[in-house]
Amino acid sequence: MDLQVLRSFQAVAEGMTVTEAAAQARITQPALSRALRRLEEEVGAELLQRVGRLLRPTPAGRVFKEYVDAALDSYDRGRRAVAEVVDPEAGVVSLAFLHTLGTWLVPKLVTGFRRTLPHVRFELHQHEENGLVQHLLDATADLVITSGDPGHPLITWRRLLVEPLWLAVPTGHRLAGRGRVRLAEVAEEPFILLKPGYGLRSVTETLCREAGFTPLVGFEGEEVHTLRGLVAAGLGVSLIPSSPDTAATPDFPIRYLEITDVRGARDIGIARLTGRTLPPVSRRFMDHALRATAAPAAEPG
Repeated sequence: MDLQVLRSFQAVAEGMTVTEAAAQARITQPALSRALRRLEEEVGAELLQRVGRLLRPTPAGRVFKEYVDAALDSYDRGRRAVAEVVDPEAGVVSLAFLHTLGTWLVPKLVTGFRRTLPHVRFELHQHEENGLVQHLLDATADLVITSGDPGHPLITWRRLLVEPLWLAVPTGHRLAGRGRVRLAEVAEEPFILLKPGYGLRSVTETLCREAGFTPLVGFEGEEVHTLRGLVAAGLGVSLIPSSPDTAATPDFPIRYLEITDVRGARDIGIARLTGRTLPPVSRRFMDHALRATAAPAAEPG
């Protein structure tokens, strides 16, 4: 058995077709099928069984995959550690983050970090809240930037900043002429929300509950850009991370209003697996993120 066969087994066990896995490995599909059969002979058990068009792991295959995942992760981390010993100014940072942070925070942090270490590469993954935790647990990311402490016993989380949330209403809304509102004032209106599992959805439901109501779900989406579009179309209101001085445009005729009766904000932080040693370059990036987002010290009076 070799590493490429193990990687192909891992990919197929996670839902990739043999044809796709073969293309990824740059071998023919029959060659990969033979390699997977040899792997089963070597292990002494059937690892994959056909279900429709796909191969699915058998009970033995699921057990074996856990060890394959650990072995490949250990090998990859070993290669990265050696590469960083050879060239401490290079390396790869594997980072996962919320979709909503990909337009401002992540680019800012990556750009600032690469000013000092221009040869560092980044493996970037966007996901919703639950998926970010899984990235850490599966060791497919060294660090995640997320909203709120995941509260998982195996994960260490540190706050980076507090991000304001604003009530987005269409420019023709009855409250659009005001700068500040109570969230309770829109208790009877439909809310445009992200789907369950997204951090912003949980924060919105929590703030509405604190304001004394359960939000009426008008529409559900998968990105904040969609929420803005639906608000602009007059289909409801939404809690959105945005600057209050964001100008309305013909495409997004929206007003952003400050909320006064509940804390209109969410915590943004960086997390890592507690028991896993970070590669040096990932540790340096985490330190950079904490420094770059730290509030400036108050001047002595």
